[in-house]
Amino acid sequence: MTDDLAPIAVRAAAPETLPELTAGGLSWRPATVDDAPALTELLHVIGDADREPYRETLEEVRDDLTAPWKHLETDSMLGYDADGRLVAAGFADTRPGDLRTVRAFVFGNVHPDRRGEGIGTQLQAWLIARGRQLLAASGKELPARIATFAEDDAPASKLALHEAGGFELRRWFADLKRPLGDEHPIREVELAGSLRLVPWSQELDEATRLAHNDAFRDHWGSEPIAAEQWTRGRSEFAPTWSWLVVDEAPDAAALLAADDTDPETRAALEAGAPLVVGYQMASRYEGDFALRGYSFGYTDLLGVRRAYRGRRIALALLAAGMRSFAADGMEAAVLDVDTASPTGADGLYASLGYVKVSGSHMASIEL
Repeated sequence: MTDDLAPIAVRAAAPETLPELTAGGLSWRPATVDDAPALTELLHVIGDADREPYRETLEEVRDDLTAPWKHLETDSMLGYDADGRLVAAGFADTRPGDLRTVRAFVFGNVHPDRRGEGIGTQLQAWLIARGRQLLAASGKELPARIATFAEDDAPASKLALHEAGGFELRRWFADLKRPLGDEHPIREVELAGSLRLVPWSQELDEATRLAHNDAFRDHWGSEPIAAEQWTRGRSEFAPTWSWLVVDEAPDAAALLAADDTDPETRAALEAGAPLVVGYQMASRYEGDFALRGYSFGYTDLLGVRRAYRGRRIALALLAAGMRSFAADGMEAAVLDVDTASPTGADGLYASLGYVKVSGSHMASIEL
């Protein structure tokens, strides 16, 4: 346990029972995978009303509902009106890989036609209470956080609801766009020494996960991604748009001698596994093309191992990704960046011609 923290069971202050959901006269029950179509429809209606810059597909929603670490029977609630229409949904979960801060994520949504009836307030209270229970049950004696997300231009009522629930703004993210085409040339980037740019492959996927966990170890709010998490959420994944940088002749002795080499990387080096030192994982969110008014390739993940920063790896990966996007006729490259990234990523993107088109934030209750 961290010496200056009270036990997680004390800090979480988990209630024995969860608050009742009575507002709006809705009927409530836990979600199941079979609810994916209705939930997708609800999220689309909310996205249209709130002018969100994305729409989740049925495949994305189903993939999220079937994540192995989620327990829908205890950690979700769906609210139906008298006509059997889904009008509210709430989900809470924790992630198996958390090692520095144990987190409970909560997500609540109410149909625009049913807002102002207290449904959102009660649902949020239920989610926070369930989040506290999940944190207490984790047994992880770590700093703890209940977190939620919203677009910066979300309805004022939603932002006020989060504030009333005790959430405070902690982190801001920028959605960036970079035009493609002949009038927007992509720079050539050469890698030195034993570094090689290669297409993503299934054989290198686990090595990429290890690279990601190392790359984001010094990012606020980031936690290691367990193997069971890493391969989830790939319904829109575009393998041919995704690129890796591998060190074909790493100084294994130096890496093994370094105090900050993580145990999983250490084991991989000792086993002679390939060393991925940078990665650009991209997706094709085709359902959002009409919404945005242009086609695009989306960089979901970009990172470079800490020992390899400053060697133009991120530049090479972004350039390779953009060339892949352009080769398939995409009009733009898009990505999301933490505006307080310790790597100076926002400056890198600006130098490549990326500009902000929208923003979002994370709000949390720190425990």
